[in-house]
Amino acid sequence: MIKVDKKIVGYAVNQAGSEEKEAKREFKREGGGDRAEVIRMHEKLERPEMLVGSTYKVKTPISDHAMYVTINDFILNEGTEHEKRRPFEIFINSKNLDHYQWIVALTRIMSAVFRKGGDVTFLVEELKAVFDPRGGYWQAGGRFMPSIIAELGHIVEKHLIMIGLLGSPELDPGQQQLIAEKRAEFEESKKQRDAFSKSDYPEGAQLCGKCSTAAVIMMDGCQTCLACGDSKCG
Repeated sequence: MIKVDKKIVGYAVNQAGSEEKEAKREFKREGGGDRAEVIRMHEKLERPEMLVGSTYKVKTPISDHAMYVTINDFILNEGTEHEKRRPFEIFINSKNLDHYQWIVALTRIMSAVFRKGGDVTFLVEELKAVFDPRGGYWQAGGRFMPSIIAELGHIVEKHLIMIGLLGSPELDPGQQQLIAEKRAEFEESKKQRDAFSKSDYPEGAQLCGKCSTAAVIMMDGCQTCLACGDSKCG
């Protein structure tokens, strides 16, 4: 029983299903117009007939055969303003069968993580943190790689930057200017300032004991200075 203490000024008949209609009321999207739902990466997405991918070559000094890493991307919301590329699967191919087991296991796990969706960028740091107990190796250009797995991490990072999932690790203008100044200062301090820094004489010429010029060469079987003409043969 409900006790009414105030004066009744109006009434309405409660119809069945009104609450359900209120709950299902549709709201227009911001900006107006009818637009399709934004599709995000999740594990229920079926693999299409064709995927867009990139292949990276990995040649290490500790292996006779190169590895080829292929990362295929799923294109979400194709043809709309929300179009994005997200990694869907990864394959690693090599003639070296010594790594076959861990290559298959790693690619299946990484592909499953890619299809799961969400933030997959954590894979980069996890892979780059793996060290080989036998020691790493140096890449061309002076970068040290602690293991082959770490190099795969750098490849995944490069791919994620290319598709826009990771930001490019660029320095701000102030840091770039500071590095340029320090590099110029170092090169200036290490610049060679002796008689061998610039020479108009043949490469490999020896230092003359008379004129102190790097211009002594072997000529007609005798050590002869091209600067002052001094010769051991008189």
